[in-house]
Amino acid sequence: MITHIGVAILYVSDQQETVDFYVEKLGFNKTTDAEMFAGTRWIEVTPPSGQTTIAIHDAATFGKQPGEGAYLTFTCDDIQATVAELREAGVTVTDPVEEPWGTYAHVDGPDGHQIQIHQK
Repeated sequence: MITHIGVAILYVSDQQETVDFYVEKLGFNKTTDAEMFAGTRWIEVTPPSGQTTIAIHDAATFGKQPGEGAYLTFTCDDIQATVAELREAGVTVTDPVEEPWGTYAHVDGPDGHQIQIHQK
C-alpha cells in the first residue's frame, strides 16, 4: 500500500546553490548527499518534520534543462507569518492570495522554479 510521496526531483544548473536556497532560506534539512555515480551527487532536502524529500539533480548530467521538474506546493500553518519569515530571509515572495480552496503565495526559487506556499 502506498503511504506517501517519497521523492520529487528538481533539475538545476547549480546543485549547491539550490541546496543552499532550500536549507538557508526555506529552513529545510539536507538529508542525503552521496555519490550517485562517478562525478554526480544525489542530494535530498526535506522540510522540517516532512516525509517527502526533494532530490536536487544536475540538469546537464541527465540531459535536462534547469527548471524542468516538479511544480512544488508546500503547506504551512500561517501564510502571513510564513511570508514574513521568507522575506526576512531575503526570499522573493508574492503577497498571499485568498481563494475559496485556501490562501497561497508564490516563491521564486533558483533556475526559475516557482514554489507555492499554501494554507488551507
